[in-house]
Amino acid sequence: MRKLRMQNRISIDGFFASLNKKTNGMEWFVQDPGIEKAAHKLGTADTLILGKNTFVLFERTWVPMLTDPKAPPPMKKLAQELTNMNKIVFSTTLKTTNWENTTFYDSDLPGVVKKLKRQKGADIMIMGSGSLVQQLTKEGLIDEYAFIVTPIIAGEGKPLFHDASQLKLELMSTKHFASGNVLSHFRAA
Repeated sequence: MRKLRMQNRISIDGFFASLNKKTNGMEWFVQDPGIEKAAHKLGTADTLILGKNTFVLFERTWVPMLTDPKAPPPMKKLAQELTNMNKIVFSTTLKTTNWENTTFYDSDLPGVVKKLKRQKGADIMIMGSGSLVQQLTKEGLIDEYAFIVTPIIAGEGKPLFHDASQLKLELMSTKHFASGNVLSHFRAA
C-alpha cells in the first residue's frame, strides 16, 4: 500500500503561510538548497495532492520554468519532476488546466485518497494545502509528516493544524541546517 506523506514549511509557532497575498504567504521562509535536497531524499512520490490555492501557485511558478532559458538547472529539473507527477487537485471552482497529468475533484477527499493509496506506484505527497492536510489528518490518512521548521515566530498566519485532534507522532529523523531551518520527519503512531 502506498503511503501519503505531508511536507510543509512551518514557523516555530505552527503557521504554514502568512496572510500576505502579495507573497503567497511565503515572505518569512528561509530558503536553503540543502534542506530542499534533504527533504527530497525522504522518499519518492509519483502523485501530488493539492488544494486550489497551492495548485494555482505551483502552476504559476513551475510551468513557466520548464521553458525559461534563464532558469537554474536544478529548478528546471524540479519543474519537470512536478510536471511528470500525477497532480490531484481538489477545488470546487477550478476544472481545467494546461499543466499535464492534472486531474480535478470537487468532493470526497477521503475516498479519493483511500483509492489512491490502494493503487500501485510510489508514495503520494501533499504540500501546502492546509485545509486538505487538516481534513486528511482528522481522517487518519497521512502516514508521514515532514516539517521544515523555519527559525521565525510568525505571530499570525494560517495554522497548519487548526481545530485538530491530538495525534501522536513518532520521530523518524531530524536534521538542522546552518540557515537555522530544521527538518523533522515523523510517522503517525
